[in-house]
Amino acid sequence: MDIQIDYQHRKEELEALPIEGLAIFVLNHEGKPFNTEVSISFVTDEAIADLNKKYRGKEGPTDVLSFECDGPDEDLSAMFGVEEAMLTLGDVIIAPDVAIRQTAEFGTTFEEEISLLLVHGLLHLCGCDHIEDDEAERMESLESEILEAWTERRAAVSTAGASAAQ
Repeated sequence: MDIQIDYQHRKEELEALPIEGLAIFVLNHEGKPFNTEVSISFVTDEAIADLNKKYRGKEGPTDVLSFECDGPDEDLSAMFGVEEAMLTLGDVIIAPDVAIRQTAEFGTTFEEEISLLLVHGLLHLCGCDHIEDDEAERMESLESEILEAWTERRAAVSTAGASAAQ
């Protein structure tokens, strides 16, 4: 999988987080092939507000936006004449300053907020939505399931690493 990350804003804080690992974990969880490509950008409030206005007609910054490229279930092999054409799912744009403000509102950490926003954005690229109430419930449940599994995986890796060091 090809995960392209553009740290336009708050680079130092974000580089310390396992962004690429979580993105790969989500895409694997959703059954995406190894030739999947996604870009993730971290931008200022102003930049995401501009995108929010341009593409959604809404004023002000939002926390995360997703822009789909190739459909989540598209078979591109015929178009390129190869079996393993890149599946470019799309772009996830996250506003870390909005995430910081949300930590106070929701009682979460910066990493937890960024992780949730990343999972949320990637699930949109994988075909999930939350327009209808039942879709929203399914998506929230899936977000929780993925984040819980991610946390358990990281804890297991951390424990295994600590045991090996002794």
